[in-house]
Amino acid sequence: MAGKVYIVGAGPGDPELITVKGLRLLRKAQVVLYDHLVHTSLLKEVPPEARRVFVGKVAGHHSMKQEKINRLLVENAQMGFTVVRLKGGDPFIFGRVGEEMEYLEAHGVPYEVVPGVTAASAAASVGRFALTHRHHASLITFVTGHRREGKPLDLPFHLLARLGGTLVVYMGLGTLEWLQKGLLEGGMDPALPVFLAHRVTWPQERLVVTTLGGMVEARDRERLTPPVLVVVGGVVQKRLNHVR
Repeated sequence: MAGKVYIVGAGPGDPELITVKGLRLLRKAQVVLYDHLVHTSLLKEVPPEARRVFVGKVAGHHSMKQEKINRLLVENAQMGFTVVRLKGGDPFIFGRVGEEMEYLEAHGVPYEVVPGVTAASAAASVGRFALTHRHHASLITFVTGHRREGKPLDLPFHLLARLGGTLVVYMGLGTLEWLQKGLLEGGMDPALPVFLAHRVTWPQERLVVTTLGGMVEARDRERLTPPVLVVVGGVVQKRLNHVR
């Protein structure tokens, strides 16, 4: 009897931010493959007889390569198991869900993707500002600050600087110098507010408000470590006014 794979977004950290559907699927899972940024308390919702497999990735270290994760999803589904692939945040935003869906489709494995709360929404919520605002931003741009080893950060900085609105950078802490340099050279105002959110909605959460011109210095001064979400734009001004 064929199994099925459910790719579930666990949300940004707070276990209560998983969707009702995601929680229901966890409670009937027979195999769970979970990521580094998934709150481990969610694993208590999994049936005790279910198999739990950690497949998390952190900067510079992968506990399991993506190719093997793909194979595990297919192999367990083909054995008839209900498989939950539990990902931090929302699988559709820089979560490599496209690769997993393509692999499942190529092997004829039925699957479903359950979206989750992304870190950008959570950061705006705890920061008490909106990602969009009719006076500040009518668009949002999501980019990743992740770069291949030995390669420069490959982003259209001049275009991003001209677009305006709200810029959200995932996985950007380690490339903050390139991001700052590129946006400033692209013409973005160095006084533009910036919000740095470390482990948003986790107990270890740290929030730093700074400016585009001062964000590298703020990172070093506050000794921030990954994961950090970076929000750049006028919408952060409300938060900046709040902390002054």
